[in-house]
Amino acid sequence: MDQTLVSDVVQEVMRRLNGGGTKFAGPKVGEDAPANDGITRHQNAPAGDGRFGVFADVNAAVNAATDSQKKLLKLTTGERDQIVKLIKATAKEKANEWGALEFAETKIGRLDHKIAKLNLLDLVPGVEFLKTSAFTGSNGVCLEEFAPFGVIGAITPVTHSVPTLTANAINMIAAGNSLVINPHPSGSNCAATAVREYNSRIARQFGIEHLICLINPPTLESADAIFAHRGVHLLVVTGGPAVAKAAMKSPKRAIVGGPGNPPVVVDETACMKNAAESIIAGASFDNNLLCTGEKQVFVVESVYDKLVAALQTAGAVQLTGPQIKQLTDKAIPVSPKDGKPHVNKDYVGRDAKVLAEAAGVSVPPTCPLLFGETDFDHPYVQEEQMMPFIPLIRCRNVDEAIDLAIESEHGFRHTAMIHSRNLDTITRFGQRAATTIFVVNGGSPAGLSVGGEGYLSFTIATPTGEGITTPLTFTRFRRVMITNSLRMV
Repeated sequence: MDQTLVSDVVQEVMRRLNGGGTKFAGPKVGEDAPANDGITRHQNAPAGDGRFGVFADVNAAVNAATDSQKKLLKLTTGERDQIVKLIKATAKEKANEWGALEFAETKIGRLDHKIAKLNLLDLVPGVEFLKTSAFTGSNGVCLEEFAPFGVIGAITPVTHSVPTLTANAINMIAAGNSLVINPHPSGSNCAATAVREYNSRIARQFGIEHLICLINPPTLESADAIFAHRGVHLLVVTGGPAVAKAAMKSPKRAIVGGPGNPPVVVDETACMKNAAESIIAGASFDNNLLCTGEKQVFVVESVYDKLVAALQTAGAVQLTGPQIKQLTDKAIPVSPKDGKPHVNKDYVGRDAKVLAEAAGVSVPPTCPLLFGETDFDHPYVQEEQMMPFIPLIRCRNVDEAIDLAIESEHGFRHTAMIHSRNLDTITRFGQRAATTIFVVNGGSPAGLSVGGEGYLSFTIATPTGEGITTPLTFTRFRRVMITNSLRMV
């Protein structure tokens, strides 16, 4: 496995999307964002001035979104489809520029993967998911359709600022909604740049200026105002545990993407080469910022050494026990206030080389992932750490591996992976874990259709049960019963 391991996973999908050998451009892991004029424009991005969806005031944003949603409802479904395709085409056209903007502002993750996530938005579903059901009989015709909520209030994370708002916009506009976004403050300027571009293009072609509204600068107060605003009919939150809990306490209906701590089980029947390459592909993607990414691996003792060798062959670097302790003391230190470990944000989403330096080790800038053996109670096992270091836990047998994996997932029911050729073992783990995403013999990106099948979203609603969001997620179910009419037979 060469140094472009994770890029190859994305490029496989990109070739399928583009019908050829096109590969996304951009620096690889370990390289800095280019000093181009796109970043200069981004650093000077204006705050909310009420033009093309960027507002400083929540009330003004909701009013504009309300007016725009009424205009959207006057368009045909085909025209909505055109708006969705316009957004996707814009994201792809601007992928290199906006990926660099987000990387420069947030300073987390990998530049090549910021670019890749924008290119992959073609996989987000649109109006094709909205299908009317019809029932006919002697008493008439029954139609069941999916209607929009209206104005949706959304909170987006720093980990995927532009991709999350874009995926949400595609789903929500396809369903007939407009949206008002309170982005994470550390990713608000790149978000504002994207929103302004989307709206300006939509306005030129369809005459609607504020379908996607965004608050810049965002604050806790602006988030609270969105939650409480009478003109907001649905809340959609993608972020950390605190904001998720706040949304679920709201009297409004909330669709919440909660935390994850995805475990991996590797049993004695697994293909070690595939397991190692899949673990690296998932755990190193955007430096493990995705909530779906592999966070800890439970491996049956009889094949532990084989998996270690396969990981090393695939390009990952093993840390010793003392090196892991040195890294942990810096990256997940114990707080003197409560005596508990807390993730140090300075290490979240940083390159493996940065983590290695913290551990007192030198690795090549292109190293995708660090790994090492820990016990079950280690902070890197128990915390959703979002770093390109993954702990390995030896297990006596697959039963112990499954038990510990499920316990480490903390009941979030988000994502789990298994590498096994034993169908009974796969079935047992899948049933017991009961996660929203369950990947067998592949990396976590496959669970979101990157190297797998299905569709993509960056909002995965686990606490509230909607799962991987689609346009249907953002609709209201409506039935129309036409009695004693329209009977053709």
